[in-house]
Parts: sequence; C-alpha cells; structure tokens
Amino acid sequence: MKGKPGGILNGFLDKGARIEGTLAFDDMFRIDGVFKGTVVSDHELVVGEGGTVEGEIRVGRLSTSGILRGTVHAKERIEIHAGAHVYAELHTPILVVDEGAVIQGPVETGPHVETKQDGRRTEKN
Repeated sequence: MKGKPGGILNGFLDKGARIEGTLAFDDMFRIDGVFKGTVVSDHELVVGEGGTVEGEIRVGRLSTSGILRGTVHAKERIEIHAGAHVYAELHTPILVVDEGAVIQGPVETGPHVETKQDGRRTEKN
C-alpha cells in the first residue's frame, strides 16, 4: 500500500467468503472476498486483488486492487492500483491512479464540496 501507513487490521473478508449488509469498523478492514451493501468508517478500507465490493462506500481512505461498483465517498484519499476495475462514482479530495487501472464513472476531486438543501454548494477544508 502506498501513501499514509495503515493502522491495525480490524477485520478481514477472505477469498471465497461472501457477505451482504452493512460493514462498520475502526482502523482498517481488508476485503479479498465479495461484499455487497454499505461500508461506513472514518478509517481505511483495503480491497485486495480478488476482492469485490458493490454498494455505497463512505470511508476515510480507500485502497483498491480489486473490483468496485457503486458510489465511493472518501474523506482523505482513494488509491486505485494496477489491475483494479472501478465502475463507480468517486468523491475524494485526493485520487491516485496507477497505470493499468480501469475507472468508469464520474469523478469529483479537490476540496470537500458540500451541497446544501437549497442547492447551493460550499467548499469545506
């Protein structure tokens, strides 16, 4: 993994395992199996080469070498490594994409932008 060093691994979904639902965790979680649902954490999600995540992801940091489908909101950064396939809407202040990664979907990077109920947009740092 590049960038900021990760924390302590809280959990792991191994190859061959499949889970649907809501995943919440502290520190770091790694998925090498299949997860479908919602992921919520202020910390780091790692999707390994064999991992697939489908749904809504709201995390502090995301690092993927696997397959993502859905919507991703990362407070700090998203790293998409060679071999990853991302078919998702991405929102993050920092996006790092390695050569050989595939991304299909809208991407919003830069300072955090908040849309208020009246439709006005304001930047938050």
